[in-house]
Amino acid sequence: MRELEDLMWMQAVDMLERAERLQRRFFQPAPSGRQPAWQPPMDVFETGGGLLIVVALPGVSPEAVRVVFSGNVLVVSGQRRLSPEAQTGRIHRLEIPYGVFDRRLQIPDGLTLQGWEMRDGCLHLSFRQQRGMK
Repeated sequence: MRELEDLMWMQAVDMLERAERLQRRFFQPAPSGRQPAWQPPMDVFETGGGLLIVVALPGVSPEAVRVVFSGNVLVVSGQRRLSPEAQTGRIHRLEIPYGVFDRRLQIPDGLTLQGWEMRDGCLHLSFRQQRGMK
């Protein structure tokens, strides 16, 4: 029984180490230029007659966000900057991504972007069914 517990513990530790390596690689700064350094997570909800998309952008001001909806592709891009205090300090831990971000999503046919707003550190985008389409 003890051997099984040890095996399970080693597997759990191995899985955590792999997750940490993946997280470090995911939040690596872009090599150069304005290439996206990270992709913000998003939730997509189907609502009566449309979609609600919530994009997590902690610490990003609305002025730093660009929303483009062209064809059926939604693009949310911008930049999250370090605060002046953080730029002069020594970093001990950096888990929230900084730098240029870009997230793209294919939107189903027949939906139009009705509007968006920043609320509680998240970008909320509302899509509705076009009139005359079902």
